[in-house]
Parts: sequence; C-alpha cells; structure tokens
Amino acid sequence: MCRAPWDENECFLLLICGFQTSGDPVAPAPKPLHWLLLAACLAVLIWSGIAPYDRATWWMEVAPALIALPVLMLTYRRFPLTDLLYTLIALHAIVLMVGGAYTYARVPFGFDLQGWLHLQRNPYDRIGHFMQGFVPALVAREILLRGSHVTGRRMLGFLCVCVVMAISAWYELIEWGAAVALGQGADEFLGTQGDSWDTQSDMLMALIGGTAAILLLARWQDRQIAKLPH
Repeated sequence: MCRAPWDENECFLLLICGFQTSGDPVAPAPKPLHWLLLAACLAVLIWSGIAPYDRATWWMEVAPALIALPVLMLTYRRFPLTDLLYTLIALHAIVLMVGGAYTYARVPFGFDLQGWLHLQRNPYDRIGHFMQGFVPALVAREILLRGSHVTGRRMLGFLCVCVVMAISAWYELIEWGAAVALGQGADEFLGTQGDSWDTQSDMLMALIGGTAAILLLARWQDRQIAKLPH
C-alpha cells in the first residue's frame, strides 16, 4: 500500500524505478536529475524508433540501452549509482539511439564533424566506440571499488580498462556474427564505410575512451561515491 505523502501516481513511478513503498517507514525519493535523465532517454528512444533508417539496425543499436534501463531501474534502491555515472550512462544511451535512428554512417552530426575536421568518413561511429570505453570503465570502477573487490588503485584502473577491452571485443564478435548471419543485410549495422581496419579502430577508440575516463574522472567519481548512503 502507498502511504502519504505520495499519491497513487507517484507511488507507481517509485515502484517501476525499484523503490519499495511498503515495509519501510520512509522510502527514498528519486532525485530530480534522475527523473530528467530518464525522461530524456525515453524521449530520444521514442523519437529514434518512430521512423529509423533501418528497423533491424535500430533494434541492434539500441539493444544495450533497452537492457540497461530496466536493470538500472530495478537496482536503483538497492545499489544506487553516482550522479556522474547515471549522467554518463544516459549520454551513452542517447549516442546509441541517435546512431540507431540514422545508422552510424548517416548521422548528420557526424557529417558536420567530417566537414569541420576534413575527414574521409563519417566519424560518428568513433564517438560511439569511444563512449563504449569511457562509460563502462567507470561502471566497472564503481562496482569494483564499492564492493571492495580491488584495493590497489593502479590495479583497479588496469582491471577497468581490461573490462572495457573485453566488452569491445565481445561487441566486435557480435558484429562478426551479424555479418555472417545477415550478409549484406548487416552493412548498416557494421558501418565500416569501406575501412578494412574498422574493427581495430573501434577497439582503439574504446581503449582511449576507457583510459581517458580513468585518468580524468576517477577523483570526481571517488568524491561522489563517498556521498552515497552506506
């Protein structure tokens, strides 16, 4: 049963976000920032799914976001993440959704970057793979650090980058599997744009992203972890 001061609509929203509104004298309320991030992701998801360039590609590109969203909602109360990490996860999800809407090789912002930087190809997929390293590195770091699975900071950073590279390799295997199963039908999903070294370049961008995240945001993440309820 929902209790005051929440009305029935608020209780429903709390329930779908993994909050318990019975049994606890006071259930924690979601932060406005988290509602904003959720609303932004849902809005972009709906927009991207209305008329994507290729429906099969859209499903494959947004699948990680569709998996992550319910997981984050169900674990929100038991294992809340830092605001920094929630924000970065939302940004990563939006990058995936935009790529799914247009396909990575056709994202308009990528064409703008191509013109500004005088590149030979649309670089939006490089942004996607950079984020594929940047965000998971901090996810792994937060889980390992808060669970006291690793104590040494150097080993922590190393293992986080190892997680990033494992995810990147796993994703490239998925792309290979799609190419084998679908043939030319997987071209939009692969988005190689004629680059024979696309797989290696993608993994390099993930490595750069993961390393950059550890070097640039570790201390910020530490400060936010210290403020989380224990």
